[in-house]
Amino acid sequence: MTTATVHFEVLDGVATVRLDRPPMNALNIAVQDRLLELAAEATRREDVRAVILYGGEKVFAAGADIKEMREMDHAAMVVRSRALQESFTAIARIPKPVVAAVTGYALGGGCELALCADFRIAAEDAKLGQPEILLGLIPGAGGTQRLSRLIGPSRAKDLIFTGRQVRADEALALGLVDRVAPAAEVYEQARAWAAKLAQGPALALRAAKECVDAGLETDIETGLAIERNWFAGLFATEDRETGMRSFVEDGPGKAKFR
Repeated sequence: MTTATVHFEVLDGVATVRLDRPPMNALNIAVQDRLLELAAEATRREDVRAVILYGGEKVFAAGADIKEMREMDHAAMVVRSRALQESFTAIARIPKPVVAAVTGYALGGGCELALCADFRIAAEDAKLGQPEILLGLIPGAGGTQRLSRLIGPSRAKDLIFTGRQVRADEALALGLVDRVAPAAEVYEQARAWAAKLAQGPALALRAAKECVDAGLETDIETGLAIERNWFAGLFATEDRETGMRSFVEDGPGKAKFR
């Protein structure tokens, strides 16, 4: 199933959400709205077990559509900013493993979209950053919040205050990306990561993601309660029985989850 701006393909349990708006995959309103729809579809479909965010071989996404944004006044952006954040938050809350395969530029909204993934693999020549300050703005799709939670407030402020771009090696050192690969291998490495997790226990993966993400947004006691409830709840699942039976009978790491 495709649109003119975003493609959605599922193969062997892995869905690829691929931006397709040449030349730079600018994230206009149509793309944002489509991301919201596809996040719901990836969440709903049982044949989707993991998700890849991808912009193609040349660029992930170089930011928002500045020409489109320039035409919007304060009143229009008051309305649109909520929809913008909701589309990105929907991606972040897909209850399945999500990996971003970052090639070329991931700037502004593109960087914010990558931040919505659970894991980020960047090409050796990739560049990431939040250059909104150079437009007299700040990140508006979650960058001030997700970036600071990921790499810490001081490092996030450096990138947001200066608007500077960082190369893949520095992004790796900062913790902004998790792996660096040759550009030609980025998508395949992302697919290998996603495919491995697509064979795992879906409910346990969902529980792990929710515990980590929700726990980061609250105090330790509440986070422990979230973990405790999910941990106990998983004892009611077939996957838990499969995993423990396989461990006892065959040894660790050999379970085949449905």
